[in-house]
Amino acid sequence: MTSRAFGTAPLTSFRDDTARGVATVDRDARPGRYDITVRCDGRTLTRPAAFTVIGGVQGGIGGSRTSGATPTDMAIGGSLVATALIGGGAFWLRRRHEKRV
Repeated sequence: MTSRAFGTAPLTSFRDDTARGVATVDRDARPGRYDITVRCDGRTLTRPAAFTVIGGVQGGIGGSRTSGATPTDMAIGGSLVATALIGGGAFWLRRRHEKRV
């Protein structure tokens, strides 16, 4: 099998008329949809947009490709903190009101 995202990878017979293989996407593959072409018994089959590369991570020490929090991360984190504060305040006020009755 071949693709612009990973070059060439071998296939092995699996069961009946099926085969399987493992491919490693190239480090420099851009995010997007990629075709895959399989050649078997002299026939060629191309499946357009067979899989999607969604981005990558840096292996080893580190994590995602971006460093630090993104604006989206900050917005999500801020809304979670605000929700927790509002929920905690409402719970505290409700409990305080129950003690007086």
